[in-house]
Parts: sequence; structure tokens; C-alpha cells
Amino acid sequence: MTNKASLLRRAAAELIGTAGLLVVVIGSGIQAASLSRDTGVALVANSLATAIGLGLLITLFGPLSGAHLNPVVTLTAWWARRAGGEGLAAREAFAYAGAQTAGAVVGAVVAEMMFGRTPGTFSTQVRGGGHLLIGEIVATAGLVLVIQGLGRIGRPRLIPAAVASYIAAAIWFTSSSSFANPAGTVGRAFSDSFTGIAPQSLPGFVAAQLAGGVLGLALATFLYGRDRDRTAPGQTDAPTPMADMPRPGSGFEATV
Repeated sequence: MTNKASLLRRAAAELIGTAGLLVVVIGSGIQAASLSRDTGVALVANSLATAIGLGLLITLFGPLSGAHLNPVVTLTAWWARRAGGEGLAAREAFAYAGAQTAGAVVGAVVAEMMFGRTPGTFSTQVRGGGHLLIGEIVATAGLVLVIQGLGRIGRPRLIPAAVASYIAAAIWFTSSSSFANPAGTVGRAFSDSFTGIAPQSLPGFVAAQLAGGVLGLALATFLYGRDRDRTAPGQTDAPTPMADMPRPGSGFEATV
């Protein structure tokens, strides 16, 4: 099935989807912190809600825009087209990234208002230190590798569940709690809550995420080659990404 949606509609889907993602991430964090003083319990609740919400958002918006919800994923789609594969043109990638960032800020503000908090308050939670940046590189590289790897072996239908599962795990196994999303990171700066990040921590996190995206793409190319339509063993045809999803960006896609 070929996607006929205009760029405006696809960008709107990215904006709404990313806003929804931030409402889930921040809202569940606020709720968890208010119900339990145990940080571990709060993190369990936040990670489960994030994984479930992310999987649903990818499933819902994937057939329309590819459900990137993440500028790093969008950049990998743009690079895929530059490398001769199917992906996004520069104009489309720019529109997606802008919509995702705007949506993330909107989602953060909505989450704050929903819990009766003052909207637009910047986070005071400084997240500094080289070890956290390494965590972000690992988290983002793994995310890109999961998306690209499944697409290149002809298993794109597994991407919604796989990405949701990966994020739930990465929240726990990375030192940074796996932000892995430049737009989402900017949005979290507008929430002084359990999941927030102080504005002064943004440059390091975003740079680490971009580096992780490059690393993940390099690993996927090294492991699976450049052929995005490679068929997996035992298959005669590689299915269209995300169960007949459009190919702008190889389907996916998303994260916190």
C-alpha cells in the first residue's frame, strides 16, 4: 500500500505523535513520583508506561508518516535516500524534525497542565558527566540499530514491539535512562519533574544522541550491508515496512 498523504499531513502526524509521546513520558513520571517515594518503583512505572505508549503511537501513526517521532530517526531516513535507498528528501526531513521538536514542547506543556503544575517551567535537574553522555550514545546507537537491522532483514512488522521493548530495557541499562531523542530531550527541558533535564544539559545530550545515531547507522551498514531491500533467509520477498507502511524513512521509528 502506497502512502498518498501530503507532507503537511505527515508533519502533523509527527507533531501530534511526538506530543503524545512526551505526554506519556512526562505524565507517567509525574504520576509515578507522586505515588511512590521509591525511585526504583517510580522508574518501573515510568518505563512500562513509556514502552506501552510508544508501541501504540508507532502502530497508530506509522502508516501515515512512518512514526519517526525522533529527529535522529528522521536523519537516518534522509541519509538512506542520499545513499541511494528510499527515504526522505531534505525538505521532508527538515519538516519532520521541526514538527517533532514543536510537538515535544507542546506535549511537555500539556503534561504539566494536566497535573495542575505551572506550564513552561524549565527543569532544574542537571544531568552532567561523561558517563551519562556515553549512556546516550549507547542508547541511541542501539535504537537505530534495532530499527535499521529489522528493516534490512525484512522484519519491519516487528519494529513497533521491538522498539518499545528496547526503550523499556534501555531506560534501565543505560546510565542516562535512555532519552535517545533530541526532540524529546528539548521537550523534557520544559518539565521540572522526574523525567526532566535542565536546559544547560541539552547540548551535551543532543550531541551524544547525534553521535549515537551515526554509530548505529554505521553498525547497521557494516552488519547488514547497504541494501535496504535485502531479503532474510527463507524469504522470497521483503515485506513493506511496518505492515504495508509507507517507506518515507523505512518505517518505524520513534523513541523517547
